[in-house]
Amino acid sequence: MDDKSVERSSLYSLEFPAPQVTDHEGTGPVLVHALNGFADAGHAVALAAQHLRDALDSELVATFSSDELIDYRSRRPTISFNGDTFTDVEMPSLTMHAIRDTAGRPFLLLAGSEPDLRWEQFVEAVRGLAERFGVTDVIGLNAIPMAVPHTRPPSITAHGSDPERLGDLPRWGSAMRLPASASMLLELRMSEHDYRAAGLSVHVPHYLSQADYPAASARLLGAVGELTGLELPITALDNAAAKVRTQIDAEVSGNAEIESVVTALEAQYDTFTQAQEERASLLAAESDLPSGEELGAELEKFLAEQMRDGGEDGGQFGTGPYGGPDEPGGPPSPM
Repeated sequence: MDDKSVERSSLYSLEFPAPQVTDHEGTGPVLVHALNGFADAGHAVALAAQHLRDALDSELVATFSSDELIDYRSRRPTISFNGDTFTDVEMPSLTMHAIRDTAGRPFLLLAGSEPDLRWEQFVEAVRGLAERFGVTDVIGLNAIPMAVPHTRPPSITAHGSDPERLGDLPRWGSAMRLPASASMLLELRMSEHDYRAAGLSVHVPHYLSQADYPAASARLLGAVGELTGLELPITALDNAAAKVRTQIDAEVSGNAEIESVVTALEAQYDTFTQAQEERASLLAAESDLPSGEELGAELEKFLAEQMRDGGEDGGQFGTGPYGGPDEPGGPPSPM
């Protein structure tokens, strides 16, 4: 075994025997990575990953070393104390599972805490596992807070090394420089090694970015199915989303200030959506709607603020790119 192989395996422990992940035609699996922490508004990424493991046949493939990859002083684990002694501790985890969709087609899911340390070595380790299991496509999941209403279906944007493969999914449409994440680096490095790599970002109402928002999780998994052909169950997420919607509506009802904000977001969303449909374009021409460049600039500003304010320590976004609950003009949180 060469030095690189030793280094790859030093970051994870592999289960033996390894599960079979090629389909009946001998085609290798899709790798879905769902790293929570930096871009997981509404906990949509974590919820989607947990749902896949719970709803489908799942088998552990590899466990990554938290001691090697996580800065515990940046994201301190939670420890339980019963009044006399410490009883339990919840340590961050990062694992890869082999999962089969409802049609029996296997895929790999890399999910858990985004690494704080050794990003390049982490990516190299993941690439080694991808080579081992014959991975063909790599798709990353993200969730970002945006000025969208909870009363409309979650929107999504996509990017990737093969734009044609993204089909009709909307794109950002503008160039930008922004703080990186391990998920972004993984997408870049995998594409540099000729994997078809893509990323999906679902838009979460920024006034709900710290609450569980299963509607966004369902939209992410639906988009994964569109790109890969995987048959992923989302009924449970849809049911959970309906319950959350009822709770939010109850909080909003009767609060004139919040209702006015939601109504304004609905009008913007509907006008923008109508413009998309009429022009078959991501960009709306009306001056009162954000252009692709404006969206990109706001996203870049938001991510920079998260880095400056320590927002990367757990994905708890306090404000969205268009103003948050505590900013003048931003909607107060109904939750």
